[in-house]
Amino acid sequence: MGSAVSETGLFSANTDPDPNPDEPVQPWQYDRSRAPVAVKVLVAGGFGVGKTTFVGSVSEIRPLRTEAVMTEAAAPTDDLSATPDKHTTTVAMDFGRVTLDDDLVLYVYGTPGQERFWFMWDDLVRGAVGGIVLADTRRLRDCFPALDYFESCGLPYAVAVNHFEGTPSYAPDDVREALTIPARVPVVIMDARRRVTVLESLMTLVGHALDSTPE
Repeated sequence: MGSAVSETGLFSANTDPDPNPDEPVQPWQYDRSRAPVAVKVLVAGGFGVGKTTFVGSVSEIRPLRTEAVMTEAAAPTDDLSATPDKHTTTVAMDFGRVTLDDDLVLYVYGTPGQERFWFMWDDLVRGAVGGIVLADTRRLRDCFPALDYFESCGLPYAVAVNHFEGTPSYAPDDVREALTIPARVPVVIMDARRRVTVLESLMTLVGHALDSTPE
């Protein structure tokens, strides 16, 4: 008796005594109990804080982006003082995928930062197990809407401080105090351009979400 895709461990034994390797695997041959668990997480925060970079750095697939070129019409509402080289903005979402383990895959959704696109958050949050609030210490007030939103939803979240070059470094406890967030909420210092620190942030969130799940 042969086994379809036996080396992956994802498919159960084939009941056909003479399986044809050219035939597609049938639904009844798929062992769902050994399939990876797919988990949805959100990345939110203020305008220009690095959400698109965060998703792009960690995604193992080509990330989906919904960016539009910024125009002069947005100048009165989009503050570029901290990010003068920014020329595009997310108008719907960013999307990426990352495999944390053989049995755990994260679907990472980046939310738009500007207030005029916040209505998208209600759709993106559905089915999410947790959220990352990305923060810039130069503009901490910009992450308050995301903090308030996750608190009001009861969604577990972690704060990831995206440390920009040339800016002062702060300890996680200093950021926690400045944001007045509860001790149960993890705070990490990271760099959205470095995949390893983004992965650490996501793993911290997943662990926190699991700890927050009622038994």
